[in-house]
Amino acid sequence: MKRFENILKRIGPLPLAMAVVALVLIIVSGLSYDGQVASHSFWSAIVAVFTRAILGASSWFGNNYGMGIILFTIFIRFLILPLMVYQVQSMMKMQVVQPALKALQAKYPGKDTESRQLMMAEQQALYKDAGVNPFASMLPLIVQMPILIALYQSIWNSPVLRSGKFLWLQLGSNDPYYILPVLAALFTFASSWLSMQSNPEQNGMTKAMPYIFPVVIFFSALAVPSALSLYWVVGNAFQTVQTFFLQNPFKLRREREAAINLEKEKQRKIRKARRSKR
Repeated sequence: MKRFENILKRIGPLPLAMAVVALVLIIVSGLSYDGQVASHSFWSAIVAVFTRAILGASSWFGNNYGMGIILFTIFIRFLILPLMVYQVQSMMKMQVVQPALKALQAKYPGKDTESRQLMMAEQQALYKDAGVNPFASMLPLIVQMPILIALYQSIWNSPVLRSGKFLWLQLGSNDPYYILPVLAALFTFASSWLSMQSNPEQNGMTKAMPYIFPVVIFFSALAVPSALSLYWVVGNAFQTVQTFFLQNPFKLRREREAAINLEKEKQRKIRKARRSKR
């Protein structure tokens, strides 16, 4: 319980309040739809909740199903915002302990069982002292995967959504002009690039990820209905703005440079004080 309270304090009241408001709006949008959506199991009931929420939000715009998906996407992004904040905070703490982790790897270069066990024990102690959860970065992904699957199924299980139109799109079919896949890839690149720039220590894999993810998203968006591509575009645009505010690399770089300069100035004064004593 105490650990849960500490996590809530780290996240802060504003993201939590936004998540509560988003949840209420999802419920209200679902109640706004007065039609019937079939559900025969626990999972189909979840899909039905998504379908009703999208259709209900669409009714607010004269049954514009594209606008319903956009609004539903924004609700979902605000709903998982506390998880994203927690993820970013954990990632930034992981960046701080990276030098200590490298020191541990240098301390236990052997690959025997005893060395690995000693390194793991000290690594766990380091994580505990720093308040770091190395698996926190997986939480948003774990949460979003069922959402994507449920959204996909809600589109295919709803003839209304599948036959809906939005701008040039037939929501149940692929984007014929590839505009949504390109936008989804661009926003994915922007978000990944900002996140990479905020990391003070970059390796080959870190530098490659902003270029790999957009390619994966682009080809995935080519193969799915436009409704799902629309979800990715709006969600990744939201993610880009969110990353800029939570992991502003330009601000973090200035802060790191200021800290380095402050430490250099401190060491300079210490050396000067030692020379004056001589």
